[in-house]
Amino acid sequence: MQAELVTMATDVAEFVGAAVGLNLLFGIPLFPAGLITAVVAFGILELSQRGHRPFELAIVGLLAIVVLGLGYDLLTVGADPAGIAGGLVPSFAGQESVVLAAGIVGATVMPHVIYLHSALTKSRNRCHDDASRQRLMRYHKIDVVVALSIAGLVNLTMVFIAASVFAGTDLLDRDGIVGAHRELGQMVGGGAALAFAVALLASGLSSSSVGTYAGQVVMQGFIRRRIPLFLRRAVTMLPALLILATGLPVTASLVVSQVVLSFGIPFALVPLAIVTSRRDVMGALVNRRSTTCAMWLVTVAISALNVYLIWRVVAT
Repeated sequence: MQAELVTMATDVAEFVGAAVGLNLLFGIPLFPAGLITAVVAFGILELSQRGHRPFELAIVGLLAIVVLGLGYDLLTVGADPAGIAGGLVPSFAGQESVVLAAGIVGATVMPHVIYLHSALTKSRNRCHDDASRQRLMRYHKIDVVVALSIAGLVNLTMVFIAASVFAGTDLLDRDGIVGAHRELGQMVGGGAALAFAVALLASGLSSSSVGTYAGQVVMQGFIRRRIPLFLRRAVTMLPALLILATGLPVTASLVVSQVVLSFGIPFALVPLAIVTSRRDVMGALVNRRSTTCAMWLVTVAISALNVYLIWRVVAT
């Protein structure tokens, strides 16, 4: 149940983000933009029925748009390198920064993707001996390192852009993403605002399809139930469409959904650390002691961040 809720939280964030992107680009009201996003998401999902390659190419293409768009914005706003370096030092400046930190962690290390990566690797390659498994593991490590590095850089770039343009103002608190887009165009230029909106749209479309796949893997692996992907896609759209239809604040909804992901990470990492340290399960691929220790340290750090966030919220 926890894994399914985390998957739906991801879908809310990405689906609402794509709808906001359409709204910023073409002025379409949020709810109709959400319906258009649904149609496009179904089209992307249809590619997955034609094999892994077309679906992967579509996701890579959308990801390239995100990276290029945010990279253009970062160069345009002229972020201070010294300020960027200083901002990478871990610190908190009030409750809002704790929420932001938890959201960034959740948005980067999406817990349901841990299950999805394993499922995709297993379904695509059939290994018959330890040598082939070791070779597959090397490729899998490269894939994960590249994916998480890009996700981390994208999230950091958005923070750098916001800090460079809106530092010392309360614009983001008042108007959220829509206000940020408007002011970005006025303060930096129309090209930067356009790149931001396109990147937001591409990010939402790509990640929402991944969430649908992950939800199917969770159901099939934990309770041995399988439902058609298109039915799952329709069901997981409902919370996001309700948010858009009822006029709830989209920026706050995006942030909360990412914080939910952060709370889901320990539920994926704890069993992963336990299982991968068991030789009777993993055989030759069992974790080294240093790997297991590192996993537990990361799990404890993320859990501590979540507990600290709860304490700050309750204390205030």
